[in-house]
Amino acid sequence: MKELQAIVRALTADPARPSVLATLATVEGSSYRRPGARLLLTSAGHRVGSISGGCLEEDVLIRARRVLTSNQAETVIYDTTSENDLVWGVGLGCHGIVRVVIEPLPTCPAWAHVLAEHFVHRRPTMLAVTHTAAEPAQLGTRLVTAVSDDANTFFDSILPPTALAIFGAGDDAQPLARLAHELGWHVTIADPRAAFATTERFPNAHALVVGPAAELAPRVALAPDTLAVVMTHHYVHDVPLLRALLPRPLAYLGLLGPKKRAERILADLARDGLTTTPEMAARLHAPVGLDLGADSPEQVALAIIAEMQSVLAHRDARPLRERTRPIHE
Repeated sequence: MKELQAIVRALTADPARPSVLATLATVEGSSYRRPGARLLLTSAGHRVGSISGGCLEEDVLIRARRVLTSNQAETVIYDTTSENDLVWGVGLGCHGIVRVVIEPLPTCPAWAHVLAEHFVHRRPTMLAVTHTAAEPAQLGTRLVTAVSDDANTFFDSILPPTALAIFGAGDDAQPLARLAHELGWHVTIADPRAAFATTERFPNAHALVVGPAAELAPRVALAPDTLAVVMTHHYVHDVPLLRALLPRPLAYLGLLGPKKRAERILADLARDGLTTTPEMAARLHAPVGLDLGADSPEQVALAIIAEMQSVLAHRDARPLRERTRPIHE
């Protein structure tokens, strides 16, 4: 997501500058990147994104410069299934076949402007990338509204940026917001204290919300796909926040602090009439984060983000060496 956001920013920032876009359209077998990975090369020589772990970029860039000159798209197939795949001058050893579409963009394409708007408003977008065609002019990226059964086209469903709402603007919320920003997430900071929820402290936040703890949740845009974490460090703030957030069908809800503290909050809410259903309990991660031995605010942020990512990907966060199935389904 962050890669595509950066490509869209580069295209819309200088819409008259020619560029070339390489898109990984199909994969058979193993590959470092999955379909939808993109690499942009501008006429000024600037690069954004990648389509592999670095092993194919050199050849792709050579071809991209040729496409920039010819203004004709092309599709290239890289076959690394051989045990001695030294054809590219490096032993890739990925054992896969990938198809990359390299298309000229004389000016900023319409789909980039649409994506830029949809990123801001968190709307989904569907792109189609034709990778096999009789004429070069038929290759490339376009906007579509639905998937078809066209075997010559890769359909890329671009979901809105992941939304993270951080309730609490203390010092330990700062590295969490920074790390989420690095992932391309849409970050909202909410806190009862106006002196903490500021642009100076959270320069990359998309929204800052200030108000009484009991009113913060209703003031934040909380869609069903939102990730939320409560980390105010104040019991009197956490209780009303959990009361408002627990019944909401969020994708993830985390609470910072010891397990006994969380149990006490849930007990207080139960005495006030809010019963924690099995669905609420499954959604609540308290204490928040994976067991990484985290101590510093940066380490805690990493543990929280890692758990959120595992929930988004429907994974159990076990070491990859223990996984018996392919990394990418």
